Amino acid sequence: MPFQQPITIHRALQRIEKNEFVLPAIQREFVWETEQIGRLFDSLMRGYPFGSFLFWRVEKESTQEYAFYQFVTNYHKRDAPHCPPISLSGSDAVTAVLDGQQRLTALNIGLRGSHAEKLPRKRWSNPHAFPKKQLYLDILSESHDDELDMKYEFEFLTDKRAKAESAEARRHWFPVSKIRTMDAGPDLHAYLVDHGLIGTKAPFKTLHRLHAVIHTDGLITYFEEEEQNLDKVLNIFIRVNSGGTILSYADLLLSVATAQWKERDAREEIHSLVDDLNKTGLGFRFPKDLVLKAALMLTDIPEVQFKVTNFTADNMAKIERRWDEIERALQIAASLLASFGFSDQNLTANNVILPVSYYVMARGLGESFLTGRSSSEDRERIRLWVVRTLVKRGVWGSGLDTLLKAIRGAMRRAIDGGATQFPTEAIEAAMRERGKHLRFDEEELDALLETRYQDRGTFALLSLLYPGADLRAELHIDHVFPRSLLRVARLKKAEVEEAHHGEISGLKDMLPNLQLMDGSLNVQKSDKLPKTWLASVHHTDTDQGYYLAKHDLGTLPADATEFLDFFSARRERMKEKLRAKLGV
Repeated sequence: MPFQQPITIHRALQRIEKNEFVLPAIQREFVWETEQIGRLFDSLMRGYPFGSFLFWRVEKESTQEYAFYQFVTNYHKRDAPHCPPISLSGSDAVTAVLDGQQRLTALNIGLRGSHAEKLPRKRWSNPHAFPKKQLYLDILSESHDDELDMKYEFEFLTDKRAKAESAEARRHWFPVSKIRTMDAGPDLHAYLVDHGLIGTKAPFKTLHRLHAVIHTDGLITYFEEEEQNLDKVLNIFIRVNSGGTILSYADLLLSVATAQWKERDAREEIHSLVDDLNKTGLGFRFPKDLVLKAALMLTDIPEVQFKVTNFTADNMAKIERRWDEIERALQIAASLLASFGFSDQNLTANNVILPVSYYVMARGLGESFLTGRSSSEDRERIRLWVVRTLVKRGVWGSGLDTLLKAIRGAMRRAIDGGATQFPTEAIEAAMRERGKHLRFDEEELDALLETRYQDRGTFALLSLLYPGADLRAELHIDHVFPRSLLRVARLKKAEVEEAHHGEISGLKDMLPNLQLMDGSLNVQKSDKLPKTWLASVHHTDTDQGYYLAKHDLGTLPADATEFLDFFSARRERMKEKLRAKLGV
């Protein structure tokens, strides 16, 4: 496996464009941010070491035996985040990139494509949330030597912004992709003339350097492996990827599944399912590892650990045959969690979806289970179990595989025995045997009552305490007594005794001062005093009484001087409710 003759970046991109350079299924997705791409180009311009590459020459006789993918060219965080699959005819050999995918993809996007990531504070469904941007280089600014920063100004911009800033004459954003079709002399000179940039050294010097980096310098130095045995290639791949952004074991196992499925593309199916699950409700953040784990668990493969011995051809064939069932069960389970009010913002353990989806698949439940009146009691049983496991610390931590296997066994025995509802008692008995009981003591109750506003488990606790909220709506965690009115300056103005300021500051974000509220109502509430706000929204004593009872608020404080009494009284009521809900 000797070093080969270096090639230029331009030649490498030509080979990517012709699908002569491809990605094997064992490669991860593109994970670099735009800032990393800009820094890579800056490093190239400065002559910094670029690193070597490892390629695998796959002869034409072998190209049909493995799954391959194209390089990402036009990256879109929502609509096109994955490498597209490619069908090779088998008429020609290809070169698979084993090490260097991120660098080559960054070059491909910067010089041939575009990048679209979500703008802050915009919804995923908003068509304007993902503006298409291309890589530009400011050739008007003088380069500056700063070892800790960028010497050359590369930035991903929309075409509109690039033109607007260039028109101000302080900058000139050159589209980097344009350099691929330009000659070193006449084309560069003509460009500068056309844009009125003749007379200063910086633009020509910068463009000339960029042209040399792309067209002249042999920067792609590489080893080429010619061995056609996949086991050896996998071993090489794992060794060279032992540094940097390390591949997860699940990535490699996904590659094994991809190579072994016959009728479907495992990688494409799993990525598509992950995308669908994460768009459910207000959105989740389930990783592909979880879907792989679900495939092992839901098909009753004896062991659920991520081990190569569990990814045998027989097991993969079983998963492929039952993929539609697995997919449907996970989608229904995700919809259930969303209907319970969970999302990526408050679901503290993604693995809780696994037992729920197993129950759905084992019982053969369909979409009607999500809304049918006859299944409402069963849905509530599932919700209470899910919430309690999330509230109890340590359930979804260590020993996960053993726990999942025990829960699965308990559910299977119960369902085979005729159970027609979520078998909470059987599951909890199996959990207790593995030291994962759902018992709570007084000390734990006190700790739960100190849960704070910013804790991700706060929603689960409030939904357990006050199940009357419409969990399908977008709920906010609201401060009953606005925190802005409990700052020291406002406490002084409200004539609260100074001795209580520190205590109030420590309590204002704790559970007894929190409630679940519809998002639109919370915005309207703003920083109004609780009693004032309640009267402005609910005009009759009956309506006000219903709201107070629903949220267990007792007597609302009229001003900050009554906060500590309100907090103490509600804390005691909450503790009694928790004691009953958790069976203390």
